[in-house]
Amino acid sequence: MATSKLKLFMMNSCSSRSITGLNAIQLRDSLFSSFCTLIESPKTDDPLEVTESPELPNWVRISENNNTKITKTPEDDFVLPSLSSWMENYKRSESKEQDKITVSNDTESDVKKITKLLVKPFESLDSVIQVLNNSGVTPSEYLVSQILKRFDNNWKSAYGVFIWAESQMGSKFSPDMYNLLVHSLGKSRKFDLMWEVVEKMVHLSYVTVNTMAEVIRRLGKAGSHEESINTFRRIEQFGVKKDISTLNMLIDSLAKEKNVERANDIYQEFKNEIPPNSHTFNSLIHGWSKARNFEKAQTTMEEMKEHGICPDVVSYTSLIEAYSREKDFKKVDEILEEMQEKGCPPNVITYTIVMHALGKSKEIEKALNIYEKIKSNCILDTSFYNSLISILSKSGRLLDARQVFDEMPSQGATHDTQSYNTMITSFCGNTQEEDALKMLHEMEMNNVKMDFDTYAPLLKMCCKLKRMKVISFLLNHMLENNVSVGIGTYSLLVRGLCKSGKVKHACLFLEDAVMKGFEVYDTMFKVLEMELEKQGMSEEKKRIQELKHFRLGLEAII
Repeated sequence: MATSKLKLFMMNSCSSRSITGLNAIQLRDSLFSSFCTLIESPKTDDPLEVTESPELPNWVRISENNNTKITKTPEDDFVLPSLSSWMENYKRSESKEQDKITVSNDTESDVKKITKLLVKPFESLDSVIQVLNNSGVTPSEYLVSQILKRFDNNWKSAYGVFIWAESQMGSKFSPDMYNLLVHSLGKSRKFDLMWEVVEKMVHLSYVTVNTMAEVIRRLGKAGSHEESINTFRRIEQFGVKKDISTLNMLIDSLAKEKNVERANDIYQEFKNEIPPNSHTFNSLIHGWSKARNFEKAQTTMEEMKEHGICPDVVSYTSLIEAYSREKDFKKVDEILEEMQEKGCPPNVITYTIVMHALGKSKEIEKALNIYEKIKSNCILDTSFYNSLISILSKSGRLLDARQVFDEMPSQGATHDTQSYNTMITSFCGNTQEEDALKMLHEMEMNNVKMDFDTYAPLLKMCCKLKRMKVISFLLNHMLENNVSVGIGTYSLLVRGLCKSGKVKHACLFLEDAVMKGFEVYDTMFKVLEMELEKQGMSEEKKRIQELKHFRLGLEAII
């Protein structure tokens, strides 16, 4: 059979027109058509050419055009036999224990229906609301809470479902629902919309300390430190008292976001009006220590004493963490000795930090000596065991790590998210696919909350192994467990798929990220362009560059 040259992302007639003259919707349709026409005539010894797997979620299938084609390889659909039953039959017919609302099967079905609708890209907020109006679903507070958690990285979907449900229900939501929306909008850095929601909450007397903590934290993470400070200055306008708890909230946010100098300015400004407490000083000590300004950290400890507050285990542990990060273990030992002398003995958190730092420095035996030293006279908690598991795993002692994990319950330490994440990361790092996925299954069975760090190593491993069907399963599993699929997920997939040679799929994920309005990293375009150039795919590289220009135009419109 004659073989035609691969034509990836073949352009249709719309694609040849100037991008400048097209609006956002026309551009999207043009790019959808060009990026989704994946056509290749198979060789006699090639895998069978079929349409994209029907199990793939919408963000992989992108186009619903029946002519969409892609060549598949044996790795794409491979699923370990021992896990195939779980993956093929996966569904969540029961709500998680942490959901406090009793949920009917119909409500869960509605959540899944709305989720399926919202994974598609939308050009505007109005288009989201229009789709929801035509969904035939009756909204409820439970439904909205689930969607806000699943799409907290996608402000259009989150805000759209909130507006739609509020208009349909004819009544206001609880304060918790508004706080979830503030979180989503702040996380997406849609601060104008976030402030509109906060103003509405003020009129409803819904604003709490937690609301303002979220606002200040999100502004700080975005680098808007002066705005977070001004928010504190006028915090009483929102019905929240300006006291030591809210002051500490601001100082802590600034210190954690690497602006301890400004945090110290705020402390100096308000220390006479609002007397500081141990939390205030400890936030500053931690900030100075993290900035490697040990002189300032010591000065703050002295000032702490002048206010009649003795440095506590948190104060010393901040210094120990900083010196551990510097691998100055001689200084760490001196501080540990000083703590004992001053009647402020280290606690399990202190020892966990030291042990973890020793492990990272490849001082494995010294790290394990910490465990031997304190196991008989200190109650070891879950975090300590998690660190111990991590050290053993990274040193190649995976069997020992698994033994510690298995013995944790008998030692009074409950497996938490980090426990499972550490084991999953270890298994993935050693390409133990079956054990890693079984850990995820065990988390599900034990109702342990998943997060992005649960899925990241699994997705990386599946990219490496070219397990497209398992990637599809994992992305669906994320949404079902209220872990939002955000730009971090897309970046991981684009990079991982490029590295494993699945460039076509990488292009599709990049396109979907752009079409959903995410702030796509320039490095994502760069790594894909480099891979396409390496493979001599000049036309495809041109399409990616056009997508980059479209992204800039779309951001301008938004």
